[in-house]
Amino acid sequence: MEPQKPGVQEQDEYKLAQLGYKQDLNRDWSMLHNFGVSFSIISVITGLTTLFGYGLNTGGPAMFVGLGMAEIVSAIPTSGGPYFWAAILAPKHVSAFASWVTGWFNLLGQVAVTTGITFGLANLISTTATVGTGYKPTAGATLGIYAALLVSHGIINSFGVRILRYLNNTSIILHSVGISCFCIAVLAKAPTHQSAKFVFSTFYDGTGEEGMGWSVRASPAYVAACGVLMSQYTITGFDASAHLSEETRNAEWSAPLGVLMSIGVSAVFGFFVILSLLFSIQDFDRTISSDIEQPVVQILIDIFGNAGAIVLMTLVMVCVYHCGLFSMTSNSRMMFGFARDGGLPHFFNNVDARFRSPIRTVWLGAFLSFLLAVPSLGSTVAFSAATSIATIGLYISYGLPILVGLIWPENFEKGPFNLRFASRIIALVAVLWIIFITIIFCLPTANPVDSQTLNYTAVAVGIVALWAVGSWFLWARKWFTGPVRQIQAERLGIDIQEPGALEQAEEDGKLANVEISKTK
Repeated sequence: MEPQKPGVQEQDEYKLAQLGYKQDLNRDWSMLHNFGVSFSIISVITGLTTLFGYGLNTGGPAMFVGLGMAEIVSAIPTSGGPYFWAAILAPKHVSAFASWVTGWFNLLGQVAVTTGITFGLANLISTTATVGTGYKPTAGATLGIYAALLVSHGIINSFGVRILRYLNNTSIILHSVGISCFCIAVLAKAPTHQSAKFVFSTFYDGTGEEGMGWSVRASPAYVAACGVLMSQYTITGFDASAHLSEETRNAEWSAPLGVLMSIGVSAVFGFFVILSLLFSIQDFDRTISSDIEQPVVQILIDIFGNAGAIVLMTLVMVCVYHCGLFSMTSNSRMMFGFARDGGLPHFFNNVDARFRSPIRTVWLGAFLSFLLAVPSLGSTVAFSAATSIATIGLYISYGLPILVGLIWPENFEKGPFNLRFASRIIALVAVLWIIFITIIFCLPTANPVDSQTLNYTAVAVGIVALWAVGSWFLWARKWFTGPVRQIQAERLGIDIQEPGALEQAEEDGKLANVEISKTK
């Protein structure tokens, strides 16, 4: 009698065990659900709506980054994502350092992208509330709306993956069918349409006062480069497919396909959305200088009137709400994985026994996201700064393991998804692109530069960089070993949460056969 072949569930758990972990999280997500979370977090309607005004005033190859990530997640499907990949792909002498730095940049990006999405929703709610009313939004009121939204996201995420899975199905429908209907309605109802020449060749610089924008002070190319933020911020968050790989069936294929499908489908939908809005602008000057201060809302008012604009903006806001919800899902999983490996305090290495959800990291993410939005009380560019921080933080964390794999390819044992001969070329393009956007998004976007218009992206990113590198050399290098092989160590009776326990076990020879597999 032939031995029974292991099922998909057993194969997934065996792969996770090979990487040194036991199955803590509930694994009942399909490839469609995995794709849906990344698709919902990318949420083209979120990025394009909340940054549409920025794009109009400042008038990239993310797929290469996605391909590089997909190849890695196929080989290493764990909830830790980029920081775990960096540790596996780097030589032993720099493994823990690469993991530590990547983990902190990914944490920054995860927190900032939740801030960008949900604070953007708070702004949309405040702006829509002014349509046809006498309401005047204030920075304090908007921050209060933002706090309420974070609390609601935290509550829903605390009930585990079963509720989220059903909401995920709703989100996929809203972001596909709902937004398609939105675009068709806008194009069909618009009294007039702009010419193709206007849409594809008009350049407008609204970065300064009285015509003294950055195209005059620097060059039109500088303004165009700053405008890349809208598309690049929109196509972020696709690492959610990696962070949810421990909850996804057949993760070695489902997770990489989730990454690529979310980018590809979002690119198509995003192009459709932005064209429908640009072709339907009725009065460009009124759109960019509207008292409402939200170009998309003004376009909808010009086409549908106040009531119709509110209805369509409600659809948009429901989509953005789902986007923020699943962003918190993703960052709570990343923080849980990082805490499990010692990057965050042991208190956060906890999965609720009843709901099978990392509730402590859910609320940690909510708290940190709120703190990042507090500068909005005294800054007019706080939102664009938050989106820049999110984009830089996430893409640096995406790029570091790709760079490590490029430098030390002998450590990269490929999974089922294999780019073969194109792997290193794609990795090089991805790394160069990330370097470019990191520089561009730290530069000022408004002229003149003062306390209200200062782009504090470089400050926030610099603080995290100093913290990651400084803390490593001051104390973390003494105890942080990178991703720990939880199953084997626990079987040997080693307390993996005790600082120094693993190092002592290695010195004693207890973990001689439990090291992370490396050729160097």
